[in-house]
Amino acid sequence: MASAPTASRPLWYVYGIVSSDSLPETMPSGVDDTRVSLEQRDGVAALVSVLDDADYTPDALERKSGDVEWLSPRAVAHDRVLTWASDHAAVVPLPMFSLFSGKEAVHTMLRDRATQLSSALARVGAGREYALRVHRVDDELLAVMPSLSPRLAELVQSAEAASPGQRYLLERKLDGEKKSEMRSVTQRIVDEIVSSLAPSALAVARSPIPRVTESDAARGTMVLNAAFLVARDRLEEFQKTLTRLAGERGIEGAGFRFDFTGPWPPYHFVSERADGE
Repeated sequence: MASAPTASRPLWYVYGIVSSDSLPETMPSGVDDTRVSLEQRDGVAALVSVLDDADYTPDALERKSGDVEWLSPRAVAHDRVLTWASDHAAVVPLPMFSLFSGKEAVHTMLRDRATQLSSALARVGAGREYALRVHRVDDELLAVMPSLSPRLAELVQSAEAASPGQRYLLERKLDGEKKSEMRSVTQRIVDEIVSSLAPSALAVARSPIPRVTESDAARGTMVLNAAFLVARDRLEEFQKTLTRLAGERGIEGAGFRFDFTGPWPPYHFVSERADGE
Protein backbone atom coordinates (compact mmCIF):
# COMPACT_ATOMS: atom_id res chain seq x y z
CA MET A 1 0.00 0.00 0.00
CA ALA A 2 1.46 3.32 -1.06
CA SER A 3 2.13 5.81 1.68
CA ALA A 4 0.23 9.05 1.66
CA PRO A 5 2.14 12.04 0.30
CA THR A 6 3.76 14.20 2.91
CA ALA A 7 1.83 17.40 3.43
CA SER A 8 3.82 20.52 2.61
CA ARG A 9 4.32 23.11 5.27
CA PRO A 10 4.80 26.84 4.81
CA LEU A 11 8.21 28.47 4.73
CA TRP A 12 8.71 32.08 5.71
CA TYR A 13 10.72 34.03 3.17
CA VAL A 14 12.42 37.14 4.58
CA TYR A 15 13.38 39.92 2.14
CA GLY A 16 14.92 42.29 4.64
CA ILE A 17 14.64 44.11 7.94
CA VAL A 18 13.05 47.50 8.64
CA SER A 19 12.11 49.44 11.73
CA SER A 20 8.74 48.54 13.22
CA ASP A 21 5.81 50.53 11.77
CA SER A 22 8.11 52.32 9.32
CA LEU A 23 6.28 51.42 6.10
CA PRO A 24 2.88 52.12 4.53
CA GLU A 25 0.33 49.33 4.81
CA THR A 26 0.10 48.74 1.05
CA MET A 27 3.08 46.72 -0.13
CA PRO A 28 4.08 45.27 -3.51
CA SER A 29 3.63 41.58 -4.20
CA GLY A 30 6.55 39.32 -3.41
CA VAL A 31 8.04 36.06 -4.66
CA ASP A 32 5.47 33.92 -6.51
CA ASP A 33 3.07 36.91 -6.29
CA THR A 34 2.62 36.27 -2.58
CA ARG A 35 1.48 38.87 -0.09
CA VAL A 36 4.23 40.71 1.78
CA SER A 37 3.69 41.59 5.42
CA LEU A 38 5.61 42.75 8.49
CA GLU A 39 6.56 40.58 11.45
CA GLN A 40 7.65 42.77 14.34
CA ARG A 41 9.75 42.08 17.40
CA ASP A 42 11.88 44.24 19.70
CA GLY A 43 11.77 47.39 17.59
CA VAL A 44 12.62 45.76 14.26
CA ALA A 45 10.48 44.04 11.67
CA ALA A 46 10.96 41.49 8.92
CA LEU A 47 9.43 41.83 5.46
CA VAL A 48 8.05 38.33 4.87
CA SER A 49 6.09 36.15 2.49
CA VAL A 50 4.77 32.67 3.20
CA LEU A 51 5.76 30.11 0.55
CA ASP A 52 5.07 26.44 -0.09
CA ASP A 53 8.15 24.53 1.04
CA ALA A 54 7.78 21.96 -1.77
CA ASP A 55 9.29 24.47 -4.21
CA TYR A 56 12.01 25.72 -1.86
CA THR A 57 13.63 22.70 -0.25
CA PRO A 58 17.44 22.77 -0.29
CA ASP A 59 17.46 20.15 -3.06
CA ALA A 60 14.94 22.09 -5.11
CA LEU A 61 16.86 25.33 -4.75
CA GLU A 62 20.13 23.67 -5.72
CA ARG A 63 18.49 22.12 -8.74
CA LYS A 64 16.71 25.27 -9.92
CA SER A 65 19.27 27.95 -9.05
CA GLY A 66 20.92 27.51 -12.46
CA ASP A 67 17.61 27.87 -14.30
CA VAL A 68 17.50 31.52 -15.39
CA GLU A 69 13.82 31.35 -16.36
CA TRP A 70 12.92 30.14 -12.85
CA LEU A 71 15.37 32.38 -10.98
CA SER A 72 14.85 35.66 -12.83
CA PRO A 73 11.26 36.47 -11.78
CA ARG A 74 12.10 35.63 -8.17
CA ALA A 75 15.15 37.89 -8.24
CA VAL A 76 13.00 40.67 -9.69
CA ALA A 77 10.38 40.18 -6.97
CA HIS A 78 13.03 40.14 -4.23
CA ASP A 79 14.55 43.37 -5.50
CA ARG A 80 11.11 44.95 -6.05
CA VAL A 81 10.19 44.52 -2.39
CA LEU A 82 13.53 45.83 -1.14
CA THR A 83 13.57 48.78 -3.53
CA TRP A 84 10.04 49.72 -2.48
CA ALA A 85 11.03 49.45 1.18
CA SER A 86 14.17 51.56 0.70
CA ASP A 87 12.09 54.24 -1.01
CA HIS A 88 10.09 54.61 2.21
CA ALA A 89 12.52 53.85 5.05
CA ALA A 90 15.85 52.33 6.02
CA VAL A 91 16.13 48.66 5.11
CA VAL A 92 18.69 45.93 5.76
CA PRO A 93 18.51 43.63 2.72
CA LEU A 94 18.83 39.89 3.23
CA PRO A 95 20.12 37.58 0.50
CA MET A 96 17.65 35.82 -1.77
CA PHE A 97 16.11 32.69 -0.30
CA SER A 98 16.57 33.64 3.34
CA LEU A 99 14.06 31.03 4.50
CA PHE A 100 12.75 30.30 7.98
CA SER A 101 10.75 27.35 9.26
CA GLY A 102 7.91 29.50 10.57
CA LYS A 103 6.75 32.63 12.31
CA GLU A 104 8.43 31.66 15.57
CA ALA A 105 11.79 31.21 13.84
CA VAL A 106 11.49 34.69 12.30
CA HIS A 107 10.66 36.21 15.69
CA THR A 108 13.58 34.38 17.30
CA MET A 109 15.94 35.83 14.69
CA LEU A 110 14.57 39.33 15.26
CA ARG A 111 14.91 38.98 19.02
CA ASP A 112 18.42 37.55 18.91
CA ARG A 113 19.69 40.07 16.34
CA ALA A 114 17.71 43.15 17.44
CA THR A 115 20.76 45.11 18.59
CA GLN A 116 22.85 44.39 15.49
CA LEU A 117 19.93 44.97 13.14
CA SER A 118 18.99 48.26 14.79
CA SER A 119 22.59 49.40 14.44
CA ALA A 120 22.64 48.43 10.76
CA LEU A 121 19.36 50.26 10.14
CA ALA A 122 20.75 53.40 11.74
CA ARG A 123 23.87 53.17 9.60
CA VAL A 124 22.20 52.63 6.22
CA GLY A 125 19.27 54.89 7.03
CA ALA A 126 21.56 57.90 6.83
CA GLY A 127 21.86 57.60 3.03
CA ARG A 128 21.00 55.80 -0.19
CA GLU A 129 23.21 53.49 -2.23
CA TYR A 130 24.38 54.50 -5.70
CA ALA A 131 26.47 52.38 -8.05
CA LEU A 132 29.27 53.50 -10.34
CA ARG A 133 30.87 51.33 -12.97
CA VAL A 134 33.69 52.66 -15.13
CA HIS A 135 34.78 51.00 -18.36
CA ARG A 136 38.05 51.61 -20.17
CA VAL A 137 38.02 51.98 -23.97
CA ASP A 138 41.50 50.79 -24.87
CA ASP A 139 41.85 52.34 -28.35
CA GLU A 140 40.80 55.74 -27.03
CA LEU A 141 43.04 55.57 -23.98
CA LEU A 142 46.09 54.47 -25.97
CA ALA A 143 45.65 57.52 -28.20
CA VAL A 144 45.78 59.95 -25.27
CA MET A 145 48.32 58.10 -23.12
CA PRO A 146 51.15 60.61 -23.71
CA SER A 147 49.00 63.33 -22.10
CA LEU A 148 48.58 61.13 -19.01
CA SER A 149 52.19 59.99 -18.57
CA PRO A 150 55.22 62.33 -18.37
CA ARG A 151 57.50 59.48 -19.43
CA LEU A 152 55.49 58.84 -22.58
CA ALA A 153 55.33 62.56 -23.30
CA GLU A 154 59.16 62.64 -23.26
CA LEU A 155 59.27 59.72 -25.71
CA VAL A 156 56.91 61.59 -28.06
CA GLN A 157 59.14 64.68 -27.94
CA SER A 158 62.23 62.56 -28.57
CA ALA A 159 60.58 60.86 -31.55
CA GLU A 160 59.51 64.17 -33.05
CA ALA A 161 63.05 65.56 -32.78
CA ALA A 162 64.80 62.42 -34.06
CA SER A 163 65.99 61.57 -37.55
CA PRO A 164 63.61 59.48 -39.70
CA GLY A 165 65.39 56.23 -38.88
CA GLN A 166 65.55 56.90 -35.16
CA ARG A 167 61.95 58.18 -35.18
CA TYR A 168 60.71 54.84 -36.51
CA LEU A 169 62.45 52.96 -33.71
CA LEU A 170 61.27 55.40 -31.04
CA GLU A 171 57.68 55.23 -32.31
CA ARG A 172 57.79 51.44 -32.14
CA LYS A 173 59.09 51.71 -28.59
CA LEU A 174 56.39 54.26 -27.78
CA ASP A 175 53.64 51.88 -28.93
CA GLY A 176 54.95 49.16 -26.63
CA GLU A 177 55.38 51.56 -23.70
CA LYS A 178 51.80 52.83 -24.08
CA LYS A 179 50.42 49.33 -23.64
CA SER A 180 52.67 48.47 -20.70
CA GLU A 181 51.87 51.72 -18.90
CA MET A 182 48.14 51.61 -19.52
CA ARG A 183 47.52 49.46 -16.44
CA SER A 184 49.24 51.85 -14.03
CA VAL A 185 47.59 54.91 -15.59
CA THR A 186 44.20 53.20 -15.36
CA GLN A 187 44.71 52.39 -11.67
CA ARG A 188 45.75 55.96 -10.93
CA ILE A 189 42.68 57.39 -12.66
CA VAL A 190 40.34 54.91 -10.96
CA ASP A 191 41.82 55.79 -7.56
CA GLU A 192 41.40 59.49 -8.37
CA ILE A 193 37.73 58.95 -9.25
CA VAL A 194 37.03 57.17 -5.96
CA SER A 195 39.03 59.63 -3.85
CA SER A 196 37.24 62.58 -5.48
CA LEU A 197 33.79 61.14 -4.77
CA ALA A 198 34.50 59.73 -1.31
CA PRO A 199 34.29 63.07 0.59
CA SER A 200 30.65 63.45 -0.54
CA ALA A 201 29.73 59.91 0.57
CA LEU A 202 29.14 58.33 3.95
CA ALA A 203 30.85 55.12 2.85
CA VAL A 204 32.40 53.52 -0.22
CA ALA A 205 32.46 49.84 -1.20
CA ARG A 206 34.64 48.62 -4.07
CA SER A 207 33.59 45.23 -5.37
CA PRO A 208 35.39 42.71 -7.59
CA ILE A 209 34.94 43.18 -11.31
CA PRO A 210 32.10 40.85 -12.39
CA ARG A 211 32.35 38.33 -15.16
CA VAL A 212 32.31 40.06 -18.52
CA THR A 213 29.01 39.98 -20.41
CA GLU A 214 28.52 40.78 -24.08
CA SER A 215 26.98 44.17 -23.25
CA ASP A 216 29.86 45.03 -20.91
CA ALA A 217 32.45 43.91 -23.48
CA ALA A 218 30.87 46.24 -26.02
CA ARG A 219 31.39 49.15 -23.60
CA GLY A 220 35.03 48.28 -22.93
CA THR A 221 36.98 46.75 -20.06
CA MET A 222 35.40 47.34 -16.65
CA VAL A 223 37.97 48.88 -14.32
CA LEU A 224 35.80 50.09 -11.43
CA ASN A 225 32.79 48.50 -9.75
CA ALA A 226 31.92 50.64 -6.74
CA ALA A 227 28.99 51.58 -4.52
CA PHE A 228 28.59 54.80 -2.55
CA LEU A 229 26.32 55.44 0.41
CA VAL A 230 25.27 59.06 -0.07
CA ALA A 231 23.27 61.19 2.35
CA ARG A 232 20.28 62.89 0.79
CA ASP A 233 21.61 66.36 1.57
CA ARG A 234 24.96 65.52 -0.11
CA LEU A 235 23.56 63.99 -3.29
CA GLU A 236 23.72 67.20 -5.34
CA GLU A 237 27.34 67.73 -4.31
CA PHE A 238 28.13 64.10 -5.17
CA GLN A 239 26.47 64.39 -8.59
CA LYS A 240 28.31 67.62 -9.42
CA THR A 241 31.65 65.95 -8.68
CA LEU A 242 30.66 62.93 -10.75
CA THR A 243 29.58 65.15 -13.64
CA ARG A 244 32.94 66.90 -13.56
CA LEU A 245 34.83 63.60 -13.54
CA ALA A 246 32.73 62.19 -16.37
CA GLY A 247 33.37 65.36 -18.34
CA GLU A 248 37.11 64.99 -17.87
CA ARG A 249 37.43 61.24 -18.33
CA GLY A 250 34.20 59.91 -19.82
CA ILE A 251 33.67 62.00 -22.92
CA GLU A 252 34.15 60.51 -26.38
CA GLY A 253 37.86 60.01 -27.02
CA ALA A 254 38.99 60.35 -23.40
CA GLY A 255 39.28 56.60 -22.79
CA PHE A 256 36.60 55.88 -20.17
CA ARG A 257 32.83 55.44 -19.92
CA PHE A 258 30.81 56.05 -16.74
CA ASP A 259 27.68 54.10 -15.77
CA PHE A 260 25.94 55.61 -12.72
CA THR A 261 22.74 54.08 -11.32
CA GLY A 262 20.58 54.29 -8.22
CA PRO A 263 19.30 54.71 -5.68
CA TRP A 264 19.36 51.05 -4.67
CA PRO A 265 18.72 49.20 -1.42
CA PRO A 266 21.97 49.30 0.59
CA TYR A 267 23.21 45.86 -0.46
CA HIS A 268 26.89 46.78 -0.07
CA PHE A 269 26.70 48.50 3.31
CA VAL A 270 25.13 45.88 5.56
CA SER A 271 27.50 43.68 7.54
CA GLU A 272 24.89 42.01 9.74
CA ARG A 273 23.17 39.06 8.13
CA ALA A 274 20.46 36.75 9.45
CA ASP A 275 20.53 33.07 8.66
CA GLY A 276 17.38 31.12 7.94
CA GLU A 277 16.40 28.07 9.93
